[in-house]
Amino acid sequence: MQFRFCLIYILFLFFTACQSSQKTDDSRTVFHYNQHKNITSLDPAFARAQNNIWAIDHLYNGLVQLDDSLNVRPAIARSWQVSQDGLTYTFALRKDVYFHRDPCFEDKENRVVTAEDVKYSFNRLLDKKVNSPGSWVFKGKVVEENPFHAPAPDTFVIKLRSPFRPFLGMLSMQYCSVVPKEAVEFYGSDFRSNPVGTGPFKFKRWIENQSLFLSKNDHYFEAGLPKVDGIRISFMGDRKTAYLELSRENIDFFSGLESSYINELITKDGVIHPAKANKIQFIKSPYLNSEYLGINLSFGDDDNPLKRKKIRQALNYGIDRALMLKTLRNNVGVPANSGFTPIGLPSFDATAAPGYTYDPDRARNLLREAGFPNGEGLPEIILHTTADYEDLCTFAAKQWENLGFKIKIELAESATLRQMMTKGQVAFFRASWIMDYPDAESFFTVFYAKNPAPPNYTRFKNAEFDRLYEAALKENDDAVRYGLYQKMDRLLIEEAPVIFLFYDQTALFASKPVRGISRNAINLLKTKGIYKEDVMKK
Repeated sequence: MQFRFCLIYILFLFFTACQSSQKTDDSRTVFHYNQHKNITSLDPAFARAQNNIWAIDHLYNGLVQLDDSLNVRPAIARSWQVSQDGLTYTFALRKDVYFHRDPCFEDKENRVVTAEDVKYSFNRLLDKKVNSPGSWVFKGKVVEENPFHAPAPDTFVIKLRSPFRPFLGMLSMQYCSVVPKEAVEFYGSDFRSNPVGTGPFKFKRWIENQSLFLSKNDHYFEAGLPKVDGIRISFMGDRKTAYLELSRENIDFFSGLESSYINELITKDGVIHPAKANKIQFIKSPYLNSEYLGINLSFGDDDNPLKRKKIRQALNYGIDRALMLKTLRNNVGVPANSGFTPIGLPSFDATAAPGYTYDPDRARNLLREAGFPNGEGLPEIILHTTADYEDLCTFAAKQWENLGFKIKIELAESATLRQMMTKGQVAFFRASWIMDYPDAESFFTVFYAKNPAPPNYTRFKNAEFDRLYEAALKENDDAVRYGLYQKMDRLLIEEAPVIFLFYDQTALFASKPVRGISRNAINLLKTKGIYKEDVMKK
């Protein structure tokens, strides 16, 4: 009996040790994070939203990539040259980049990437049968006939119709990832769930709406990377649940803020709450997203008060942006006291483009000059938004009402509101604009008169703005181009087609041992450099 008890006890210790060991191994090698929105495709041609972009970045590479300061750096291309006229881009490719091993390659164990693969990938973006939302990257920019050339296995050439200075940065977008023709043809419509790339991690398993599992690419071309053996992505739609899972050390990372837990995690001053600081780290940095309230300048007749510049300027002076951020977002974000381009871009210069600060007296003076002293005779203004931003719009409305404005807030579903904005059915609306590529042109395109809605939801038309915009596209000298951008921002501040609200910031939360999370203004989760400090010490 005693022997039997000892045997059971020994077996208990053995299995307990095995379970403990398994847990330790997982914590050492797997970076587990949560995305609150499901992935819809792992095909780079459909890398439209952040939920797809993050995972695709783990799996693929493009010709170039961005560092955390948004400088263009080599990736599959080791170097490049741009012709003097800005029309020809020539890339020299690395010869040691391999696609992940996959059955689509039959007996080829190490399938090297060549210029033909880049040519195929870029032509695929333009293929009408693919119907990629990323086709705009090349449409209207590259020549119509044979824009992509592969004169040698390690040489790739792109021909543009006209100079477009931000083009190189655009190639860093996940749309421009390199894919193998063999995989696309082998998997057909299932390529979306059978990705084959060159990235630091390779595909292992995807349980849609639940989890995605990736494993380390042992043949990755960037030396010493990646630093963990695998990635697990969970899809918990409720961020409060993700926050609780991080608190319990069941996941390593999640992003985003919601009112249900914001005050538990960070203080009103925008730092991690002292009670959480021993377990959780808060990473905040500029995010190239401008939050604003847009005004449709072509809506209604001349009696529409929003068509009057002084009314639009009064609305801009009538918001205490700093108080709004402290009250509603615990100081995650920066008041938009300059132009439309946010902090984080090299061309941003608040002194060169001074914008609106909170000045209720000046707002009242502008109201009087516009013919509406203390708001007398001013018709009701309807502000359209979604439920997610009702608190922000309510804050602004209450401040404006103190000046004499009459504001009514109407809610709509996100897709419905966007459709109304596109069709020009609303006069005043809440919106945001997130950078597509690391150049301020991505923001100014929102106001270029030749652009439809989207992106020009405000129907802004200004001949001088358009002249500056077109000149900036052709300018190769960064200092001169930035000066043109700042003139464009000053025009937007003067004409006020939008109410500038705030420049966004990332809100990333990680467990204490996690290191190597990049701070970049495009809010891209780069996993290849992530590791766990306590594990590395062991």
